[in-house]
Amino acid sequence: MKLIATALVCLLLAGMWPQHVDGKSMHVSSSNCCFSFVERRIPLKTIQCHRQTSSTCPYNALIFQLKGGRQSCALKTLGWVQAYLKKVKPCLPKAI
Repeated sequence: MKLIATALVCLLLAGMWPQHVDGKSMHVSSSNCCFSFVERRIPLKTIQCHRQTSSTCPYNALIFQLKGGRQSCALKTLGWVQAYLKKVKPCLPKAI
């Protein structure tokens, strides 16, 4: 009798399990988070645009898109980063 009850509970739990989970909501791409940051001010003329890191990242930072295709991360709390927010345009979202 205990085996039947256990099997029934397992079947009920399996039926309540989400059938479809969006993979994007469960995974934060490393390209959306920063784990190392520039310490010195980035020359303004080398920055093309900026974007905010994901809200699920451990650090509140900005990702600066630089000329030549490179990216640099800077902590959003730095004074020069706050000043750059007013001068540098946000990056356009990538088309899916």
